[in-house]
Amino acid sequence: MHEAPLPDAAQPQARPLRTGIVAVQAVHFGVTILAGAFLLFQIQPLIARLIMPWFGGSAAVWTTCMLFFQVTLLAGYAYAHWLARLAGTRQAAIHLALLTASLLCLPVLPSTWWKPAGPDDPMLRIAGLLAATVGLPYFLLASTSPLLQSWYSRTRRGAIPYRFFALSNAGSMAGLLSYPVLVEPNLSTREQAWSWSIAYAGFAVTCGAMAWRARGGSTVGQSLPAFAGPAPPARERLLWLALAACASALLLGVTAHLTQNVAAAPFLWVLPLALYLLSFILCFDGDRWYRRGVFLPLGVLALPAMACAIAFHVWWLHTIRATVALFGAATFVVFMVCHGELARRRPDAAHLTGFYLMVSAGGALGGVLIGLAAPQLFNALYDLPLLIGLIALLFCALLWLEQRRVFGAALAGALTLGLWGFLALDLWASFAHQRLLARNFYGALAVQDKETHTALGPVRILRHGVINHGAQFLLPQNRRLPTTYFGESSGVGLALRTVQKRGPMHVGVIGLGTGTLLAYARPQDSYRVYEINPLVLQIAHTQFSFLDDCPAPHQVVLGDARLSLEREPPQQFDLLVLDAFSGDAIPVHLLTREAFRLYWQHLKPDGVLAVHVSNSYLRLWPVVAQASAETGKTARLVHDIHDDKDRASSTSDWVLVTSSPGFFASEGLERAQEIETLPGLRTWTDDYSNLYRILR
Repeated sequence: MHEAPLPDAAQPQARPLRTGIVAVQAVHFGVTILAGAFLLFQIQPLIARLIMPWFGGSAAVWTTCMLFFQVTLLAGYAYAHWLARLAGTRQAAIHLALLTASLLCLPVLPSTWWKPAGPDDPMLRIAGLLAATVGLPYFLLASTSPLLQSWYSRTRRGAIPYRFFALSNAGSMAGLLSYPVLVEPNLSTREQAWSWSIAYAGFAVTCGAMAWRARGGSTVGQSLPAFAGPAPPARERLLWLALAACASALLLGVTAHLTQNVAAAPFLWVLPLALYLLSFILCFDGDRWYRRGVFLPLGVLALPAMACAIAFHVWWLHTIRATVALFGAATFVVFMVCHGELARRRPDAAHLTGFYLMVSAGGALGGVLIGLAAPQLFNALYDLPLLIGLIALLFCALLWLEQRRVFGAALAGALTLGLWGFLALDLWASFAHQRLLARNFYGALAVQDKETHTALGPVRILRHGVINHGAQFLLPQNRRLPTTYFGESSGVGLALRTVQKRGPMHVGVIGLGTGTLLAYARPQDSYRVYEINPLVLQIAHTQFSFLDDCPAPHQVVLGDARLSLEREPPQQFDLLVLDAFSGDAIPVHLLTREAFRLYWQHLKPDGVLAVHVSNSYLRLWPVVAQASAETGKTARLVHDIHDDKDRASSTSDWVLVTSSPGFFASEGLERAQEIETLPGLRTWTDDYSNLYRILR
């Protein structure tokens, strides 16, 4: 049945009206997609921030969260792909039911039931916690962009909606970047969770209304069917998968490299992800941004540049800005190639949900390979070098598939073989001479023996990435010499010698390392050590002898120190040492007001708290001083400048906290400095912290 033509006088009025309706509908779709993407990426750092204190504050918690989010994103895209093939009324009914059910998950505050009770690998517990707390809302947010694009295309004559994908990634970037800049510094974690939950409830109502309106396809243009071209061949789908997987794996690989070998600071988690999203925005906004003739050659240069930065990391670490700039620029170029090639190969609108499904499957595959498989398969950080080599092979395949030129393919193959050879030689040079390589959820550890060219003899060193976590001389007469950050002139060394003068000591240590602090132990003392990583305890027993040579009664408690202390009766420590930092990573939950109150429950009234605050990037001593002042204690900074590689000693900063009269008048401690307050610094609590405020 044909629609009767409008009178001529009515047509000028009908066309603007019809155009206005279309524009309003497009705005509604765009705003909903934008809001969904914003909330999708706001919840990622928010929930990670909430649960990190329960799992030791490790950067691996963020990697595990990223893996969960990528897999759930794949599930959301698969759901959108399946739902788009149902009748409009069924689509609306199912989606409305799930949106309603998701409101029962609010607010997104995790139950304390999920707190770990032991030292087991926490990956499955984290995944279960995330699924129970944010699983369904995140799943529905993940499905929003492809599902609404499908509805838009179906109701608008098969219109190509890929710019909505760019808009979705813009919303994602806004959500990601606004969290550390606007949300975290100004709201407590509980306020953040409630604010997000209220915003999600509003989104669910809006999205539900759109689903109901779209159920019958009654919008303008529904009478003209969408054009359905031929289904993409299997080879093309596999290429979508490979491109997305390489970009996703590179995202996690570079993030892990920067946080473990440069600094475990939150802005280095955000930077690679922001560049990843930016490349999506540019590539799917239009064809003008990705120029193949520009970015593919740059990608060929970016891969060996990253390989060289990895190989010569010792030199690069002296210039952190250059390191971050190089990896940022190189990864962005590779992201542009991967996502640009995806954009060039996008199918027509009839197959868009299948396209998004393969892209998300590739993202999840990359996340599983780096976040789940690599720690189980590899005993060291081989991930990024191997990944660089695989991406080089993918670029060769792109050149061959597009041009099929023998000379170009041969040249690219030769360059790739050269890159593989360089990476193999670097891996051999880095790891072949290590005494031990081991890896688990908490990171990669290496043990190496080195000569010192002094009468003290060779030394054995434990490293986490490039960070020294302890050392011991191997000659029997020197094995009980305190080394690295724990020498006799360090703050903790002075504190131990001072407290020893009172008589037998009961000492608590948070963070085992090699067990160096037990070198100070006397038979009349007792030590209780808290360590979250069972691999560290194993290495301390098998590769070092501080524990086994200790003349004092001692015990090692496995698990997060704060959770362990919360479960224990008061220990009545004379001295409690806090040295639980993995390199420059900051376990924020150990530096909060609530944590300091817990420490003083376990210390004697005249006890001493020694906090290791050596850090290349953050000024931690004002945080410690402020929390100490609230408990009525005096805090002083001891800066030790003794740095002698042959004696295995390092410069260190320790904050000593006590209310003991005359403590800072003891020998050596008179040089302890008063700590100036940092203007505008708020006391850290379990609900609030701000690392950016204390950046050097």
